[in-house]
Order: sequence, then C-alpha cells, then structure tokens
Amino acid sequence: MTGFTRRQDLRRLSVSPLRYPGGKGSLLSTLRALVRSNRPSNTTYVEPYAGGAGAALGLLASGEVKRIVINDLDPAVYAFWRAATQEPKAFSALVKNATLNVEEWERQKEVYLTVQDDFLKLGFATFYLNRTNRSGVLNGGPIGGKDQSGNYKIDARFNKNALGERLRIIDLYSKYITVSNVDGLDVIREYARQSNTFIYADPPYFEKAGSLYLNAFDESDHIALANCLNKHSESMWVLTYDNVPQVARLYEQRRRNVFALNYSAHRVVKANEIMVFSDAVSVPEVQESLF
Repeated sequence: MTGFTRRQDLRRLSVSPLRYPGGKGSLLSTLRALVRSNRPSNTTYVEPYAGGAGAALGLLASGEVKRIVINDLDPAVYAFWRAATQEPKAFSALVKNATLNVEEWERQKEVYLTVQDDFLKLGFATFYLNRTNRSGVLNGGPIGGKDQSGNYKIDARFNKNALGERLRIIDLYSKYITVSNVDGLDVIREYARQSNTFIYADPPYFEKAGSLYLNAFDESDHIALANCLNKHSESMWVLTYDNVPQVARLYEQRRRNVFALNYSAHRVVKANEIMVFSDAVSVPEVQESLF
C-alpha cells in the first residue's frame, strides 16, 4: 500500500454545474499531482464514469490537461453534457430564465421521465432536478419538500449567477471536451490503447449504489471492470472505490491506497475509500498536496 498524507485545507476548483453525492472534485489536487508525475501537459484525461466530472473540468480549466473525455451511460446525464457543450447559449438562457417552484419542478420531472429525443430539453430537466433535489439525487424529492416546509427551499442550490459562470467556462473550453454515451468498458478499451492518455475510473460503488446511481453495478459488472483494467495494467489509469474486501480481491496485484473523503447524500459523513493504481502509474512520494 502506498502512503499519502491528507491536507485538511484541500483547495477545490469548482467548475462542474452538477451536484453529485460522493463527487470527486475534492480529489482534484491528488489527480493533478498524479497527472503531473506521469504525463505532459498535452494529456487527454478520460473519465469513463463521469457523472459530475468535477475533477476533469478542474484539470482542463487549470491547464493541467489538454483535452478531457466525459462519458456517462445514463442518457439524461449525457444529455446535460451534450447540451452544455453543444448548445451553450440556449442552455444558459434556460438557466437564467428558470422558474424555481414546485410546479415547475413537477413539469421538469415529467420531461426527465418522458423526453428521449431532445437533448436540450432532457439535459436541462436533468440539470434542474439535480440542482433542486435533495443531495442532487435525480430520483429524489425537491429541497424543502413538495410543501416547501423545510429549512431550505427549492432554490437553495440554484444560484443562477454562479451556475451561469460555470456554464460559461464549459463553453469556453468546449472544443477540448469530448462527450459520449457508451459503456465505460468501451471507453477504457479505446483510450487504454492510445498514448498520452490518463484514465480515471470512478464506477458505481459496491455499497448503497442502488440508491445513488441510476446505472448501478451488479457483481458481474464489477468483475468485468476489474478484468478490463487488469488486462490494461501497463496503461495509465487510476480507480476509486468504496473500501470493501471485494476491491482487494479483484485488484490484489495492483497497488492500493486508502483515503478519507467527505460524502454527501442525505447527510454528510466521512467515508474511507480506496484508490487503485495501474502498474504504469508512478505514484509521487508522500507530499502535502496529496489527499
């Protein structure tokens, strides 16, 4: 097991407009150090299970990588990223003019559940629910409840000016962002064979995944991912998981490091997670900037 020290005042570059329980934007400093130690600045950084893609956008906006690949199998999450990168002006206008009440929440939920062939409408509905639902969980209920009797109301996480700025940054870098909607294994297989890429895999976890991810993994999915990554052990990749015994068994020949991460879904807790390194990744010595 490799050792890292954890900085208590870890700084984040918050660029993603999406809220994700257990989002890995807080690992930006760690991933930045790993990329710097292993790849030049013209790296293509790949997230096969992107979700909020907080680390990817942070690395791109700070100039640490040249391009990023955002892949998500969930068609609604994909629709958001496609709309934000391909229709930025129209999407930003929808955010600016959004009505923030329960009636509009019901309307956007219906769009989210029924629309399939309009990525702008579906992408905005996904974004709307993500910003107005408790903990950002898409299949959850609105902040404050439908009667709006809670301490926080439905608009508590929908700061139009701040979100507009994040969308503007995405628009600014959009030509360096590739968005896809395929199986994460296909993305790994494609980019693991390419030079000058760095893959960060953050798949659905073993525990409580069903309540947080719409595309949760079963046992066969976890095994298939391990087989794929272990087959490409000489490619540049890192993987994060919840710290459960299955990870040690599936990646027994790979280096692993346990770390603590604040995790928010219904309530904030600190959980132990684990990072797995391919054989090709050079892990920096213990330094203040890591974890």
